[in-house]
Amino acid sequence: MKSHFVKLKKPTKSAVYDTYWKFAVKRNEVFHRRLTDSYGPWTDDPVIRDHRFTNVFRASDRVSQFLIQLQYQHDLDDQNIFFQTLLFKIFNKIETFNYLEKHLGHISSQTFFIKDYDDLLTYRMASKYTIYSAAYIMPSAGRTFGYKYKHTNHLALLRQMLDDELFVKITDAKSLEEVYKMLLSYPSLGTFLAFQYAIDLNYSRILNFSEMDFVVAGPGAKNGIYKCFDSLGDYSYEDIIKLMADEQTDECDRLGLIPPTLVGRHLQLIDCQNLFCEVDKYLRVTNPDLNAASGKSRIKQKFSSAKAPIDLFFPPKWNINDQLGELCQKTSNADIFL
Repeated sequence: MKSHFVKLKKPTKSAVYDTYWKFAVKRNEVFHRRLTDSYGPWTDDPVIRDHRFTNVFRASDRVSQFLIQLQYQHDLDDQNIFFQTLLFKIFNKIETFNYLEKHLGHISSQTFFIKDYDDLLTYRMASKYTIYSAAYIMPSAGRTFGYKYKHTNHLALLRQMLDDELFVKITDAKSLEEVYKMLLSYPSLGTFLAFQYAIDLNYSRILNFSEMDFVVAGPGAKNGIYKCFDSLGDYSYEDIIKLMADEQTDECDRLGLIPPTLVGRHLQLIDCQNLFCEVDKYLRVTNPDLNAASGKSRIKQKFSSAKAPIDLFFPPKWNINDQLGELCQKTSNADIFL
């Protein structure tokens, strides 16, 4: 792949740099093997076998798959694609969205009243259910909206976005970065969440930007970059991610590896960003001597099989659904896990 840029001072790779590519290939092999083998073992790597890692391609993870199918399974208008995407991603938990839908019927921006949603979520929380995913730290917007509970403030945030007709402004955006900046202007959405939500909205038909256009490095990715490079030279975190995307084929060839692909689709910037997060976790176990900078010394979640099978489905504009073949079989083997 052609490089995005030319820098005067190049980054210096660390002793564990190659782990990035080896992990990417091994983890992607696990994803493919699970589709045709329900029982495993899917890898001889004990760290990958015993711990929970996201799939190499973000769009193939269970939560992303739920969202993508949500965006396309009904003939939603632009406002409801925006509304349902953000409602789901704020909590980022399939069980929470299903719970709301079960008690409210079809979820729609036209019938969105904060109290109805708030009452249900408050009751669920009081019943000792977790309503937010542990994957993201979702700051409370309490200073802005002043409600007692975090979820009430987030419902108010979503209400503000609807009142501002943010969905109209987003559909008129000229770049993924512009979408990101619009989201970033809202309270409690820092750089990491604003970028993640921009990617989520870009899965839908209301946006159609390349995932190679723009990236923001999150905290976990920065930790992974620190471990894989002794020096960044003149490169920013985002430059490093772009460098990995540009050089993925050459680097895998150098190591005698087959580059990871999703039905021919190469790693995009968002995938390379996420991979740094997962490699950071992997290296906590394999190279604990590198943990001092981040202060994190273990992987919190152990591997467990997914609860139910799913059908793989990707944004039609990517033109890969017709090529899925065996990957799209509806079997218990297709239980993609985070």
